[in-house]
Amino acid sequence: MSNELIAMLAHLAHQAAFGAVAAAGFGVLFNFGWRSLAWCAVAGALALGIRTFSQTSGASLEAATFLAAIGTSCIAILARRWLGVACNAIALAGCIPMVPGAFFGQAMIGYISVAADTSGQSVEQLVASAQAFIRVVSIVGAIGAGLAIPAYLLRSRQF
Repeated sequence: MSNELIAMLAHLAHQAAFGAVAAAGFGVLFNFGWRSLAWCAVAGALALGIRTFSQTSGASLEAATFLAAIGTSCIAILARRWLGVACNAIALAGCIPMVPGAFFGQAMIGYISVAADTSGQSVEQLVASAQAFIRVVSIVGAIGAGLAIPAYLLRSRQF
């Protein structure tokens, strides 16, 4: 195995592990049962694993997030036999670690600095803040669409 492949697999495993921890933590916040927390961790590892692999393959953050959300939702719905009726909630908990808090923080700090600027020379900061906020909206929309589309398309199937 080449060093590049080993490094890529290590990065993928790192992202999946921390996605699992974060999703299980959100499962605790959402008051999931102990059995469901393990499934939340699996969903979080799957979501961040798919997103990391997609980004490594050249997809944008928004497209990779959409692919990860749709993949996680499809697998959770197809695993309904083991997950029970909470399959959609488990898919949601798995996708929560992909919510872009850093971009939202950049946007809010930028908007606050624009509001505090009295010189009127803050056009660049306003544009950067707007770009960060647009990315937040795009990523959250990608997560929502990725979770909703399979739930809508596969809801009539009986498992």
